[in-house]
Amino acid sequence: MSVWRTMRIVGRKELLDGVRDRRSVLSALLLPLFGPILIAVMFSIILTEEADDGPVALPVVGPEHAVALIEHLESQNIEVVAPPDDPRAAVAAGDENVVLEIYPEFEEEFRAGRPAPVSLYIDTSRREGRVPVRKVRSAIETYSGKVGTLRLLARGIDPQLARPVNVGDVDTATPQQKAANLLAMVPMFVMLAVFVGGMFMATDATAGERERKSLEPLLLTPTGRGALVLGKWAATTAFSSMGLVITLIGSTIAMAQLPLEEVGLNVEFGPAEALWVLGLLLPLAPMAAAMQMFVASFAKSFREAQTYLSMLTMLPTLPGVFLTLEPMPPDGWASAVPVLGQQVLLLGVLRGDAIPVWGALASSAVVLLLTVVCLFGTTRLFGSEKTIFGD
Repeated sequence: MSVWRTMRIVGRKELLDGVRDRRSVLSALLLPLFGPILIAVMFSIILTEEADDGPVALPVVGPEHAVALIEHLESQNIEVVAPPDDPRAAVAAGDENVVLEIYPEFEEEFRAGRPAPVSLYIDTSRREGRVPVRKVRSAIETYSGKVGTLRLLARGIDPQLARPVNVGDVDTATPQQKAANLLAMVPMFVMLAVFVGGMFMATDATAGERERKSLEPLLLTPTGRGALVLGKWAATTAFSSMGLVITLIGSTIAMAQLPLEEVGLNVEFGPAEALWVLGLLLPLAPMAAAMQMFVASFAKSFREAQTYLSMLTMLPTLPGVFLTLEPMPPDGWASAVPVLGQQVLLLGVLRGDAIPVWGALASSAVVLLLTVVCLFGTTRLFGSEKTIFGD
């Protein structure tokens, strides 16, 4: 029997077993949708908060000490309300996002032309308080700037003298590049789906076969071990690729539904970009399948193999953490590093950057080389008595 025919028969058998196994179907079909759903829900909440132009309720302690300041805050769509008994405790407990305290000596210091003291009670660890705090702080700084300008004019001094250097920001980032920074976790979810999609398939095809005592008679058949490994690997690759495609489609739909335009952001992720991403990440599916089969072949039981592969599944998250701390361009050496290179290139696609062809080819070549090495190692393991009997 030819290697190709054996591989096809074994692959068909493993695919049928995988379709009948609810865990394999769940990991390949449902779990990859978790990432896009999480992205859609999380970023919808964030963007809704960022785009919120409604009034901000601001509890103020001692509003009678700064009537003009209170009037300015109210003109900036900030509603002044009664303060809590303990402002510090209220903010710390999350009952209030921000509390303004105006001290009794405010009026005296203000009339004397000295800095008048106020305090903002805030909790920088709470994300939901960032927008109200930013609005209140901006309104107070605007009031302070206006008063300072009027004081200088009253003394016959040009306010421009107090600004010897005028710094203007020239933001070269496009709306798409800004949106890409917001969606930096998308590559991690897409690649995580590649590893999750075929995990149970790889476990069942190796440690599961040995635990059911069906691996030994399978290897006693007059077929080459390489063909058996290739058949199991092809089936596992199919499930990994399925997870990739489902997550990619779900992420494309999720990003299209995000109201990014409301906050001045934009993501151009159409069919051309989706094909780019598919071409960059598709080589990861055979690599993930080969690595998982190789690692699972060392396990003595199905449960042990699950433990090993669960740790291996964390591999795509490590480059994401690294890139958060140290962003890298798509034309650097990172393109040739498996998993890291794919994340760097995918971020480049999201940003709308030009993706170097050599970078895409280098990342794919390294991934395919690692696939061959893992398949060779798995074939050698299948020829070992320790792998067959688990002793």
